[in-house]
Amino acid sequence: MTWYRALVTAEIVLAVITFAALRFTTAPYGRHARDGWGVTVPARAGWLVMESVSPLVFAAVFWAGPRRADGVALLLFGMWQTHYVYRAFWFPLLLRGGKRMPLAVVLLAIGFNVLNAGVNAYWVGRLGRYPGSWPADPRFLIGAVLFAGGLATHVWADRKLRGLRTTTGSGYRIPYGGLYRWVSCPNYLGEMVQWAGWALATWSPAGLAFALYTVANLAPRAIDHHAWYHRCFPEYPARRRALVPYVI
Repeated sequence: MTWYRALVTAEIVLAVITFAALRFTTAPYGRHARDGWGVTVPARAGWLVMESVSPLVFAAVFWAGPRRADGVALLLFGMWQTHYVYRAFWFPLLLRGGKRMPLAVVLLAIGFNVLNAGVNAYWVGRLGRYPGSWPADPRFLIGAVLFAGGLATHVWADRKLRGLRTTTGSGYRIPYGGLYRWVSCPNYLGEMVQWAGWALATWSPAGLAFALYTVANLAPRAIDHHAWYHRCFPEYPARRRALVPYVI
């Protein structure tokens, strides 16, 4: 469908634009929050609103499709929703109170999530043609393993960071142990692996577009996090990389 291809292409183009933009500026939220970005909102509320768009839009588009009762489609639906139950509804509750984020960031994220969830759900619920044997296909099996492993890494790394938070100063300390031995941002690495797994498991252009956008969005932020650690902590491990062990 011409309009569907156009939307997926738009997401890929958006990934390129995002990557280029984030090489020159750092998204102003979290540890990189700063003045000059207009109206701000409480970070918890911002995360909840902007991330809840994804599971809600995905569900609405999926259940409106003809494959809503298909077993394989339901399995993929469950994978998507599992991630966003954590990301949209659990993760915001664990953020430190008092933090704020620009409303502009929230609005941009909402726009992206409507597009991304829409094209992925439309594929899974309508355009995808999966045989009943798809769960035994190597593409699905490898993708599902990557998805589960990436999600587990992401959740573990977030939990590790929360355990280091203090009530004084910036609230940040140097994380150690597990993947933090090798990289500064295993949470971002996990999320990138997860959505690469989704692209394989769905074997779809929409899944590929999301995987590319995830890299475009998170790789520059991981590099910025890595530089921030070195600026704030002179004793930061010199051999630790930003995102991929021994590489970058």
